[in-house]
Amino acid sequence: MKASTSPGNLSLYWQYIRIHARSGVQYKGWWMMLIQVIFVVFSDVISTLLMFDRFGNIGEWSVDRILLIYFTAVTAFGLAEVFCRGFDSFPYGMVRKGGFDRVLLRPRPLTLQVAASAFHLHRLSRPLCGLGVIAFLFGKHHVIMNPARLLMLLAALLGGFLMYAGVFILTSGISFFTIQAIDWIYIFTNAGYQVTRCPVEYMPKALYRVFTFIIPVLVISYYPMSAICGWGEPMWKGWLPLPVGAGFLLASWLVWKFGVKHYKSTGS
Repeated sequence: MKASTSPGNLSLYWQYIRIHARSGVQYKGWWMMLIQVIFVVFSDVISTLLMFDRFGNIGEWSVDRILLIYFTAVTAFGLAEVFCRGFDSFPYGMVRKGGFDRVLLRPRPLTLQVAASAFHLHRLSRPLCGLGVIAFLFGKHHVIMNPARLLMLLAALLGGFLMYAGVFILTSGISFFTIQAIDWIYIFTNAGYQVTRCPVEYMPKALYRVFTFIIPVLVISYYPMSAICGWGEPMWKGWLPLPVGAGFLLASWLVWKFGVKHYKSTGS
């Protein structure tokens, strides 16, 4: 891990990203994909908006409270999807097709090469939309963003990014043994943030435990928003996302390293 974060390796990572970005904008319709992602992001919450419009608040839970938690998770997921996209496509693109053999021959950290192997500029729409909604709702409810709260929000997004990056890496580590992606794992990636649309107080206990103690989606979304907006959770819980996200990433990286040691080529 230390080698992959050296200045030279980080510079190489950004060179990869720039190349992918410049390649992507060569397609004349790339901006249409930006619009498509924006449409997907906002269409996802239409059902929630309609439900609250029809039935009103659920106890103390308003639609704005749900959206703040939801878009915190969406923003964190979007950041991981943008900057660690290579791990998301790793099982099919590198393990099943044998492309990982080529990566192993290069004298650069494997995690860096895989993370930077894919970058789609239009995916930036998701975290940007999420940040926009969060800022709008903070302004609507007159949430005063003092330095401590702003730092807590940034730590939550960073911790969420690390957590979702860890999920992608964990998926890739498992794929060394399954040869292809296992579909149920996407419950914790593309569908994981959907659980935040359910009020925590009314969430089934089993679901709450899974998304708090196993895949800590609620830790990186509900707790910091509750602390920032004053919904009852203590302030110290608002600082949990960063250490929890970093710990989850480390555990996922260990699974990945174990998988690399047991990798057997599937290439022709």
